[in-house]
Amino acid sequence: MREVKFQGDYPALAAEVRSILLSGGSCHDFDHTRRVMRNAEILLDQYPDADAQIVMLGALLHDVARPQEERSHGRQCHARTGAEMVPELLKKSGFPEALAAPVAAVVRSHRFRGKDQPESLEADIVFDADKLDSLGAVGLGRAFLFAGHVNARLHNTEAEALAAEPYTREDTAYREFLVKLRYLPRRMRSAAGRRIAVERAAFMAAFFERLDTEINPGSDLP
Repeated sequence: MREVKFQGDYPALAAEVRSILLSGGSCHDFDHTRRVMRNAEILLDQYPDADAQIVMLGALLHDVARPQEERSHGRQCHARTGAEMVPELLKKSGFPEALAAPVAAVVRSHRFRGKDQPESLEADIVFDADKLDSLGAVGLGRAFLFAGHVNARLHNTEAEALAAEPYTREDTAYREFLVKLRYLPRRMRSAAGRRIAVERAAFMAAFFERLDTEINPGSDLP
């Protein structure tokens, strides 16, 4: 892994982010942030021209406004709000002012459904690192965690899932896979990220096929 030389008090910043995320849900907690940072480290090894400090700070801060979005039931964009929080958070931990703009741009553009698209190699890496944590075995676990958080059903049909509104009983893990997760491989910004995403998405598809077989084995029950 590449060595990252931080120009500020990284432990203090990480502690601040951890504290903020304690007020949010378990799907986007500090454990998630750490996994995204680990994914970013893996991708950084494939892109030596990327600024490792910007990547790692962007990964650390990418979900810092998630608790606010959750409290608004999705009406507030955590990516844009988080980008607005970046300058003050970096300043508080002694990072140079010059880092605020590029790190904020990474945070602003990491969201799958966001209108702001990544415009730098660093932003591409954090976008992919975040999406990889939504796929594979970890992605399944997170999807069911969120479904439990909104009191959704264990499973539903494709028609029920696609017709459902967010934060409702039909907002199942399967719905998350159908409306977002299965499309992630084609949305990945880097070749390295795409290779990992394809394998992880295939694993999820096989899981939901098995789940559907076990739950709906052809019974005539109402």
